[in-house]
Amino acid sequence: MAATTDQLAVLRHKYDPVVRLMHARGVAIRTIEMQGTKLLLRAEAPSADVKDAVWDEIKKVDPTYADLAADISVSAGQGGPAGGVSAPAGSYTVKKGDTLSMISKQFYGDANAYKKIFDANRDQLKDPDKIQPGQVLRIPS
Repeated sequence: MAATTDQLAVLRHKYDPVVRLMHARGVAIRTIEMQGTKLLLRAEAPSADVKDAVWDEIKKVDPTYADLAADISVSAGQGGPAGGVSAPAGSYTVKKGDTLSMISKQFYGDANAYKKIFDANRDQLKDPDKIQPGQVLRIPS
C-alpha cells in the first residue's frame, strides 16, 4: 500500500504543471488516483481549445505519457457531446499530435499493438499513419 501511495505522490508531482494549467483554465478535475501503475486523471474542460491545451501540457511533461491515463471530456455545448456524455467506453478521441502507436502504448502498454486499433477502425482509416484530431476510434479490449 505504501508503494502505491509513494507512486501516487511521485506521479502527482510529475504532472503538477498539468494540474496547475487545468485549474488556471477552469477545467473541472473529477479524479486523480492510481489505476494500476498509472495516474488516472479524469476531467471536464470548458472547451475543446482548453482540452487541447491540457493535452499539449501533458505532452510537454512526458511525450509518451506512459504512466498516465487521461480521460478529458469537453462540457456539453462547448464542442463536447450533447448531455455532457464523453466518448463511449472502449473508444478514444484523437488529439493533435497523436499517433496510433502512442494511443496503443496508452491503452495496451505496447506501441507495436497499433495494428489492433487500426484493424478495428478500417471503416474510417485507410492508412495507420493518417489519423485526424477529433476522430473517435474504437479501442478493442
